[in-house]
Amino acid sequence: QVQLVESGGGLVQPGGSLTLSCTTSGFILGEYDVAWFRRAPGKEREAVACYSATGGRLYYSDSVKGRFTLSRDNYKGTVYLQMKRLKPEDTATYFCARDLGRWSQSCERGDWTSWGDSRYWGQGTQVSVSS
Repeated sequence: QVQLVESGGGLVQPGGSLTLSCTTSGFILGEYDVAWFRRAPGKEREAVACYSATGGRLYYSDSVKGRFTLSRDNYKGTVYLQMKRLKPEDTATYFCARDLGRWSQSCERGDWTSWGDSRYWGQGTQVSVSS
């Protein structure tokens, strides 16, 4: 059974840092593209970052590039999202998701940004950036 569980959210001041974890089970992490998304209150879900199974390439949205860093521990089955220089506009519920097929190259094509409910999703973790 495929499962993704996010953790690490919390309240942080502007300029602060947090690291989110996406702990996976039921599949071999290294064979799938895994991405982070977020949804702020009253807004559409936004793509944040994608970790490609093909060569371990990383892709980031413009809004987080240079501040957020993806990493992955295939042995532990965990994907990390390190977030630095956080801004109030980063406040959202953060979700990790997995693509359907192995080595799909969705990150490379760029269509990961429109992953829908058919993918596998975690339950989310709340990040609040406020003074």
